[in-house]
Amino acid sequence: MNKPVAVMDLGTNTFHLLIVEGNSAEYTEIIHEQDPVKLGEGGINKGFIQPAAFKRGIKSMQRYHQLILANNVQQVRAIATSALRNAANGQDFINQVKAQTGIAIEIIDGDAEAAYIYKGVKASGSLSGYNSLVADIGGGSVEFIICDNKQVKWKQSFEIGAARLMDNFHRTDPIPPESITALNFYLQDSLKDLFAAASSYPIANIIGSSGVFESYAGLIESGKGHSFDLKKTKHYDFEKDELLALIESIILSSHQQRLANKGIIPVRVDMIVTASILTRFIINKLGIDKVVMSTNSLKEGVLAEMMG
Repeated sequence: MNKPVAVMDLGTNTFHLLIVEGNSAEYTEIIHEQDPVKLGEGGINKGFIQPAAFKRGIKSMQRYHQLILANNVQQVRAIATSALRNAANGQDFINQVKAQTGIAIEIIDGDAEAAYIYKGVKASGSLSGYNSLVADIGGGSVEFIICDNKQVKWKQSFEIGAARLMDNFHRTDPIPPESITALNFYLQDSLKDLFAAASSYPIANIIGSSGVFESYAGLIESGKGHSFDLKKTKHYDFEKDELLALIESIILSSHQQRLANKGIIPVRVDMIVTASILTRFIINKLGIDKVVMSTNSLKEGVLAEMMG
């Protein structure tokens, strides 16, 4: 039996820990934890991790370290993305984690992040011979990848994650119409490279990689009175009109309504608004009718590489 391996995805909002055993073709999850660390809170656009967020991050890493020890893990990778990449005190955080847990955090750039997301989505079996646009909406950055099941044709990371957008555009709740208009103009301007790439490749569908797309799928299914278990779902096909109706209701909702909704995890209660405006913008702008959710993302891509 192969010894357990651990992957940590240290995102802007959430730290993830995945411990599995087996091989790349078939593995069993031993631990799958997510911690709403909110590393970017209060400082995401200032390029600084605030003291309270810093402390939460260290505490989370100490807990993950204990779980790694308890499960006799032989190989560990901890991958950090947008928040740590851009924070002036990101290296301090990395040094403290190393000193306290022995875990060496690797900071990867947006390009490497997109490459891992591709590997993860590919491993889920969601890709075909047609071009897909994979979208991974994080708190700090958003990765877009045009690809099929053989190769990546174009990929780019944009520093326009939901936490950054929220900090800039979602100051009052519910989000006012003029803020939505301003955000749409901002996206139109920020995503020019994506539209240029999309005009060069015919895109069959959009694949939303984990995160907020998992929330959409869960909300739609629970709205129909169906049970929905993410652990048993590798991918999910949306009805476009149903998804757009859900997105509209999220955008119009108040903080209180979202908080009361069991289908939205606490760390996503506010960020889901700007993430939804971004999702709708992409669907409408590219005129793509088929939208799919894949539960695989960066950490499964790193795992595929480790176990490959």
